[in-house]
Amino acid sequence: QLQLVESGGGLVEAGGSLSLSCVASGRALTVHTMGWFRQAPGKEREFVASINWNSADTSYADSVKGRFTISRDSAKNTVYLQMNSLKPADTAVYTCAKSRTYGTTAYRTIGDYDAWGQGTQVTVSS
Repeated sequence: QLQLVESGGGLVEAGGSLSLSCVASGRALTVHTMGWFRQAPGKEREFVASINWNSADTSYADSVKGRFTISRDSAKNTVYLQMNSLKPADTAVYTCAKSRTYGTTAYRTIGDYDAWGQGTQVTVSS
């Protein structure tokens, strides 16, 4: 059974950086798009970034474009999210997800994903 486990969250000052990892076990993710989503208190889950199966296509939310970078290492069954120039508005629980179908493109909607991790908390202080 597939399990996604995120790590790397924590508390950081505004302007700082964090690097998140999502490791998959129980199933290879080489043919799937992987995405990062986040949910702040009192808000709905929102798309952050995604990467297709061969890293040829990536997509970012406008709010993180130019600051966050998604990447993957299929040999390690791991997807990463490098977050730079963090802002208090980036505070949220960050969750990785696997696409429902083959990862030809970097999907952006929640409905395109069918497996989710538990999430890791990112807190950015002002």
